[in-house]
Amino acid sequence: MGNRGNQGEGAAGLEAPMPTFRWEEIQKHNLRTDKWLVIDRKVYNITQWSSRHPGGQRVIGHYAGEDATDAFLAFHRNLDFVRKFMKPLLIGELAPEEPSQDRGKNSQITEDFRALRKTAEDMNLFKSNQLFFLLHLAHIIAMESIAWFTLFYFGNGWIPTIITAFVLATSQAQAGWLQHDYGHLSVYKKSMWNHIAHKFIIGHLKGASANWWNHRHFQHHAKPNVFHKDPDVNMLHVFVLGESQPIEYGKKKLKYLPYNHQHEYFFLIGPPLLIPLYFQYQIILTMIVHKHWVDLAWAISYYTRFFITYIPFYGVLGSILFLNFIRFLESHWFVWVTQMNHIAMEIDREPYRDWFSSQLAATCNVEQSFFNDWFSGHLNFQIEHHLFPTMPRHNLHKIAPLVRSLCAKHSIEYQEKPLLRALQDIIGSLRKSGQLWLDAYLHK
Repeated sequence: MGNRGNQGEGAAGLEAPMPTFRWEEIQKHNLRTDKWLVIDRKVYNITQWSSRHPGGQRVIGHYAGEDATDAFLAFHRNLDFVRKFMKPLLIGELAPEEPSQDRGKNSQITEDFRALRKTAEDMNLFKSNQLFFLLHLAHIIAMESIAWFTLFYFGNGWIPTIITAFVLATSQAQAGWLQHDYGHLSVYKKSMWNHIAHKFIIGHLKGASANWWNHRHFQHHAKPNVFHKDPDVNMLHVFVLGESQPIEYGKKKLKYLPYNHQHEYFFLIGPPLLIPLYFQYQIILTMIVHKHWVDLAWAISYYTRFFITYIPFYGVLGSILFLNFIRFLESHWFVWVTQMNHIAMEIDREPYRDWFSSQLAATCNVEQSFFNDWFSGHLNFQIEHHLFPTMPRHNLHKIAPLVRSLCAKHSIEYQEKPLLRALQDIIGSLRKSGQLWLDAYLHK
């Protein structure tokens, strides 16, 4: 329970000492209706304010009852500005005898990681190269122009149509990586300019919603591969992931689908359908239900531009089919790239690790090359990106050797794979989880 301390004689006129709390009490406040968290040993009651949190109430709620210092540093660029909003939420601080980390998290790893972050700041690795992102946008616009010119010059036959669809799918995939940069506030120093550019790129160039993306993606970064916290591992009973979930499903005799064949039906319902069906439904529903009218306006501008451009070639129905074929192609690209870094890693319930260890357990890298960097939007440096999400992607390779050294110091595995092996591991992981489910289903 909070200890408000005792003021001795002569203390009149002095500021009252701040209430102190033990971790035992703080950890009780991890409910939807009662949320406390700790940042730099200060205790904050975020219960009422979390609904106004710009990154979404779920992402901040995932740290209720925990130390959130490293997540706070990772997600915010202008710390002084953010701290102004935190002052009214301050209710006390950790008792002097309490450790800075909850639940026995490794304080030495945390200390070393914060020193690494300071080194990255001293190396100016959080400073972006504006020309890099401008050229990236230019090559997206160039592909959009080439796609239109191909149909204008060669007509709408099968071959020009297929070529154009692949060019536009490439443009969409690259726009997806670019909006990811702005969404993480990694381009401009001021958050406001990142937000504006993010809405333009994800809205006008892709027809999606910035608010939907923020709400979903920040949860993934806060608690990667953690069931009930990372939406990317919420498979809606279509797949079972990791080691504990398939065994749990098997013991309970849950068989929504034949999970021992999930590595096979993944090819039919995973990459082909995620963007054109599931994401598209989610995005439209979220914008309407939550009244994200600005995002909806940007999305409408994308569809307006697309149909004005392609109805003259294909008509209304043909343009709709053409659009969905493009998204079908893009969806394959997106799924394989985003899953190669995560699905083969540890996936489980909340393990309550320090920031550094939790990100390393849930992510792996793919070897660097010019093609791999471009193909994955530099998400081949997934470890470094997860540790420093606001770091511009063109600097991730510079911090990678220091991350690798810190892993070696603390005997933490730093996984880096060739591209093809990383893609193969997706299927291998699904096969392994499916077999665990079958064994538990039949024998336990």
